[in-house]
Amino acid sequence: MHCLFCQHVDTRVIDSRVSDDGATIRRRRVCEACGERFSTLETIELKLPVIIKSDGRREAFDARKLRAGFDRALQKRPVAEEQIEAAVRAVVHQLRRTTERELSSIRVGEFVMGELRKLDHVGYVRFASVYRAFQDVADFRDELDRLESDNSGDEQLPLLGGADEPLPSATRKR
Repeated sequence: MHCLFCQHVDTRVIDSRVSDDGATIRRRRVCEACGERFSTLETIELKLPVIIKSDGRREAFDARKLRAGFDRALQKRPVAEEQIEAAVRAVVHQLRRTTERELSSIRVGEFVMGELRKLDHVGYVRFASVYRAFQDVADFRDELDRLESDNSGDEQLPLLGGADEPLPSATRKR
């Protein structure tokens, strides 16, 4: 690697560390000519599939858009940043595992909904309402009923409190 300071063609690695998630390696280097030290980050460059939008356009996968979708769905919800980051990484991992060069945005949306369903039911329903283009309240009710029946033993708060079920004190209106 060329020295950033004097452009000498040879530098020596004096320390290497793997990041916590294992995706990058930080290398501390020293220039053999001028003695300056600097760090480099190495990441694996994997080609993610091109996303085919619903109108037929093709665009490169953008992790920032993915994160923005999670942020919109989970806005003002009690979900930790670490959990959101892990969900984003899980979706990216699923994309990498597909061997396809092109992937429909519908499949990406399904991956996102799977992760949101694990994180927060309200965020899941928010995302699903846009993703599946709910037309009326009946569409919301159908999705909520499906979610309630699928997650009867879940630890999350119920989506719809029954008439005989009091709201938990933390969510009760005052």
